Amino acid sequence: MELLKELTQAQSTSGYENEVRQIMKKELDQVCSEVLYDHTGSIFGKKTGNTSGPRIMLAGHMDEVGFMVTGITKDGFLRFTPLGGWWDQVLLAQRVTVITERKKFTGVIGSKPPHLLQPEERKKVFPIREMYIDVGGHSKEEVEKWGVCVGDPIVPICPYERLPDDDTVLAKALDNRIGCYMAVEVAKQLDGMDHPNTLFAGANVQEEVGLRGAETSPYAIDPDIAIVLDVGVSQDTPGTSSGDIEHPALQKGPLVTFLDASMIPNTRFRDLVIDTARNNNIPYQIEVITGGGTDAGKIHMYKEGVPTIVIGAPIRYMHSHVSLASKQDIENGVRLLVEIIKRLDADTYASMINYK
Repeated sequence: MELLKELTQAQSTSGYENEVRQIMKKELDQVCSEVLYDHTGSIFGKKTGNTSGPRIMLAGHMDEVGFMVTGITKDGFLRFTPLGGWWDQVLLAQRVTVITERKKFTGVIGSKPPHLLQPEERKKVFPIREMYIDVGGHSKEEVEKWGVCVGDPIVPICPYERLPDDDTVLAKALDNRIGCYMAVEVAKQLDGMDHPNTLFAGANVQEEVGLRGAETSPYAIDPDIAIVLDVGVSQDTPGTSSGDIEHPALQKGPLVTFLDASMIPNTRFRDLVIDTARNNNIPYQIEVITGGGTDAGKIHMYKEGVPTIVIGAPIRYMHSHVSLASKQDIENGVRLLVEIIKRLDADTYASMINYK
């Protein structure tokens, strides 16, 4: 999975997605007749099957959770703010890359050392506002001379690795470079294959800070149907599941989201997805969550409404420096998406939106 490795190692937090966008363009150029952009930087490759069929939007998101420099102390330490949702407890002592206009700097997230904490302080989680990033500078003037500025993006560091089972992938930014990877792979697998629609495969910007690219990109594509590619929480680690019902887990198949805080999917589309998985013997898992949302929350409300579903893969340790995913879940997700797109013709689309 060299493409997934390349995508996860790219450094692209919200609002600074250019590294991933360039990879997406390189890959989509190989199999698509045209590459489109919206005015916020979202990117999609157009692949025409049957122009009388519906326009299908296949959308991951390019950004990963990261940070931004908000200030430099007189002693040369960086103050920062999160871009996306972070849990303070996972940050201390982690390495990061500070990306300036001229150069990239490695830093470490620090705070008051435990040896100096009062007993009551030891019982609390240190808040981000009391942390800093140490890039080895000794004064504000020195760090500014290096080119570090307020507004520079900061990205976690974590090498890509395949674990000993030869299935588990360890990397940063699996949320949501998995969606980017799946979009490109579906376009590649459909290359030279008939499909009864026009496919727009790509990814949005700034999902982690409010689904912003998903609000603008439909105007560049004008989709009839949308499939959002994202990840879900794998609840197969100690303390994450209640045990009385089945929960998402690695190696049990791609996720199909039936409910989140931003969308209830078109039920006819949902049923078609499940039917497709069953008919093709593709394992799948159902995700039902009451919090959080995806780009589908914006896309499905475009114009009169767009039948939309979320399909992705479960991952462990989301929104941290490192996550784990299953290669077979991702590959089965691509298989499912290809089979779904082969079924989305004009009559199927009409059946989804006919409420008379």
